Amino acid sequence: MLFGILVAVVASASWGVAHKQGVERLRSLVHDRLTVNLHAVESEIERFRYLPDVISKDPRIIELLVATDGAGIGIANGYLQSVRSMSGADELYVIDLSGETLAASNWNEEGSFVGHNYGFRPYFTDAISTGSGRFYAVGVTTGRPGYFLSSRVVYEDRTIGVVVAKVDIGPLARTWAEAGEVTAIADREGIIFLSGEPRWTYRPLHKLSAETLNLLDAERRYDGIDLARAEPLAPSPGDGSADRTIGLGNERYLMGVRGLEPDGWLLLSALPLGPVETEARLVGASSALLALLTLAVGLFLRQRQQLTRMKLEQNAVLEGRVAERTAALAHEVEERKRAEQDLRTMQDSLIHAAKLAALGRMSAAIVHEVSQPLSALDNTLAAAGLHAERDAKAEVQRNLTSARSLLKRMQRTVKHLRTFSSRRDATPPEPIDANQAIEAAMDIVEPRARENGVAIAYERRAGLPPVTGNSIRLEQVLINLLLNAVDASVAAGQNRIVVVAEVLDAALRITVSDMGQGITPEVQQRLFEPFFTTKTTGEGLGLGLSISKTIIEEFGGKLNLVPLDAGGTQAWVELPLHVEKQRQLVSA
Repeated sequence: MLFGILVAVVASASWGVAHKQGVERLRSLVHDRLTVNLHAVESEIERFRYLPDVISKDPRIIELLVATDGAGIGIANGYLQSVRSMSGADELYVIDLSGETLAASNWNEEGSFVGHNYGFRPYFTDAISTGSGRFYAVGVTTGRPGYFLSSRVVYEDRTIGVVVAKVDIGPLARTWAEAGEVTAIADREGIIFLSGEPRWTYRPLHKLSAETLNLLDAERRYDGIDLARAEPLAPSPGDGSADRTIGLGNERYLMGVRGLEPDGWLLLSALPLGPVETEARLVGASSALLALLTLAVGLFLRQRQQLTRMKLEQNAVLEGRVAERTAALAHEVEERKRAEQDLRTMQDSLIHAAKLAALGRMSAAIVHEVSQPLSALDNTLAAAGLHAERDAKAEVQRNLTSARSLLKRMQRTVKHLRTFSSRRDATPPEPIDANQAIEAAMDIVEPRARENGVAIAYERRAGLPPVTGNSIRLEQVLINLLLNAVDASVAAGQNRIVVVAEVLDAALRITVSDMGQGITPEVQQRLFEPFFTTKTTGEGLGLGLSISKTIIEEFGGKLNLVPLDAGGTQAWVELPLHVEKQRQLVSA
């Protein structure tokens, strides 16, 4: 019982110290964030503070307020529109002493300020009485919030009007939101009007008095927003400069407050208390464990002799178990090695099976590809015999040349087939000529494509850098993609496949595009599953894409199939450039 109380006291004390230190660190981070954001807000506003005063001294504005004729209004509108474009201000406008807007940068736009009376706005009355004004509010004409900076226009020692610049400080809120910051600005009445946290916008910090609500209605500061029903963010006003704990959803936050002068605004920033509380709980639990460990060590020292004897006995038992477990682990390691070897052998067999399956799909076209030259060769040699009997040497020579061309064509086809079907050993990565790999794959697939009336278009690009891999395996991948494209084109009644090779930053991409029926999202998710196929039974093993993806990833590359917007499918292979070529590109 006593030990339990001692452990609880240690854990509680450790939790309290860790929680206090964590809150202090969090408070320091909050204040640092407040300092940074304070400078950002001041900089955003100060960019435009000069603007109303500069405009108020322009002769065109003075002429407008003195004469108020149509020509002066048109000139002022154009001037304000030009200044808005150059300065980046949201809107600029000129108000006479009655509060009516005479000219504005949006004079020819929907929601123009021209003709509206803003004499009720504090920025107007402040500019008339003190020379300048500053006010944040929701626009009564446009419905868009903004920060209004005003300056009175003086002519011959008398006030003749007011110039107002409306500034959009909304980008600050978007920046805070994108950065994940819970930061906001509240006016002098405690109403949040700008925030990176949407749930804070137009919420008061505390319950608003009737007098404050009447003032807001008179100024139409937040026109169209029912602040009387808005839930306060904090339960009580408290100290405007003190940090406080608030709730946001299911989380608790530490909120810091900093004053923004001369508007009397409050800059708010909050960070979650969850990590601090979690850390404090971990420290408390660790302290409890440490206390328990200390007590256990004390008990161990008191009973050292008995525990030593027990330990010797347990060590003997443990050594026996370790020996048994070591032997079991050694056996398990051997079993895993055999399993890995069996898996590698099976994978090579599947790759070879996929190659043979691809040859099977092309067998009819291949027979046709070889039988045509054989038949032509027979006719050519027969013609050469007839010409030889007539002693027509030129004709004999021409027929023999034609016969050799037919033989070379058959040799090229048989060579590709023999190389493609017989190689099963995995060779180390080597530099590969992408043009040769593509053309070799096309030579094998061409008979099947031609038999089905499908044309394969490929424009050989000179100077393609070599890629890392194995030429035979890359040919197998390209043959599989070309065969799939041929099947898809035939099924959709299309007759064209396009192959393109292009160089990226440190890789080369080969794309095979068809205009077939495309692939659905459900099929796309399962494309690389072994034994998954959309073909009818007997037309495919469902291993081609799975094995192709494995081969490309062994080379350090990528393989993917995506549907095209215009219909059809694009399969692309990305392979890394050969190491030596990459070094040449970097040094260049």
